[in-house]
Amino acid sequence: MWRDPDGRQRTLRLGKCTERAAGATLRGFELLLEARQLGAALQPDTVRWLAGVGDKLYTRFARLGLVQPRVAAARPTLGDLLQRFDASLTVGPGTRAAYKQATDSLREYFGVSRPLDSIGPGDAEFWRKHLVETKLAKATVAKRVNVAKLIFRRAVRWGLITTSPFADIKPGPQTNPDRLHYVGRGVIEAILEHCPDSQWRTIVALCRYAGLRCPSELVAMRWGDVNWERGRLAVRSPKTANYEGRGLRLVPIDPALRRVLLERFAEAEHGEELIVPRLRGRTAANLRTHFLRIIARAGVRPWPRLMHNLRSSCLTDWCEQFPAHVVACWAGHSAVVAAKHYLQVRDSHFDEAAGLVGSGVAAIPAAEAAAKAAAQGRAPNRTEAQNSAQPPAAYDSASLGDTKCCSGQRYRMGAAGFEPA
Repeated sequence: MWRDPDGRQRTLRLGKCTERAAGATLRGFELLLEARQLGAALQPDTVRWLAGVGDKLYTRFARLGLVQPRVAAARPTLGDLLQRFDASLTVGPGTRAAYKQATDSLREYFGVSRPLDSIGPGDAEFWRKHLVETKLAKATVAKRVNVAKLIFRRAVRWGLITTSPFADIKPGPQTNPDRLHYVGRGVIEAILEHCPDSQWRTIVALCRYAGLRCPSELVAMRWGDVNWERGRLAVRSPKTANYEGRGLRLVPIDPALRRVLLERFAEAEHGEELIVPRLRGRTAANLRTHFLRIIARAGVRPWPRLMHNLRSSCLTDWCEQFPAHVVACWAGHSAVVAAKHYLQVRDSHFDEAAGLVGSGVAAIPAAEAAAKAAAQGRAPNRTEAQNSAQPPAAYDSASLGDTKCCSGQRYRMGAAGFEPA
């Protein structure tokens, strides 16, 4: 009980509580009342005590005019986080588009008004399950989960949440070996013959013989990037431009690529700067549809991931001739990334390792091999021998020839062996 400045008696009831809690509240309340009566600022200890007071008791203080009412802090939402994440990105257009697919999926599933602190690990698990049930490829699911993990890690770093609900979610593999396909030089030469013009031949040759990313690295290719004398090609990569020392790389000009480039150079108009003018400014050009028509005219069966596997085949050829660090420099990424996403095991690798290439080794016909396998019958079963009534005869020391045992060996093993029957 106390009297306010107007002389009115006021009362504050705590309700049922322990004597210790009542004493602590009384000490804090007296400091609060004293500061109000003197018109002084609250001491740091009083401020810390007041911050720890529950909402119910604090509301009673506010009704008595001792403190200002609490203003509920706005809870950050998923929409706020995704907007801030998008504004913080410093990546290329292709990576930004991949991030957008993941953020759109989060918006669609959770809603932009969903408070961040209400999304728990269980919600993250169900979101991943939802992606799997929509029949997305495993690599796509893994990519989107990794982006979600990145987004919520930044939310923790920015202080929006204390822990990430995606911290323990397993994204799965981002590689899909079933979609890798080696495109041989013979197939490419057949396709080059059916390209409608030199520009299309240049697109295909740059992807297959120089390992360029399509279309992002093709768009910026200029004649000034071609060093005819030293056989080198300067490649600018928007994807790795934000990494120090990786925005520009040099690749060798393959003899097959040189032939195509010379043809294109002979047809280029005077003063023309771009090697492939039809791609001018088209960083998101869709070349797949027309490339499929060219492949069909060449009588070749289409392969999965048309442009990606052209680059993959080029890197596979390089790795068979040059060290890994050289190929990584030419490809514009690390050797680990190359082994994970691009390099392929070909049938010729098995043939060469087995000595079937240029060795004159005659292969056994499949029919003959199958007949011999059938004639040999079923191999004896060790279990049957162990379970038979008659134990096998012990080896005679004479059957071992001149082999001598260790001088410390004094006893021979009997028919039953060491193990109990």
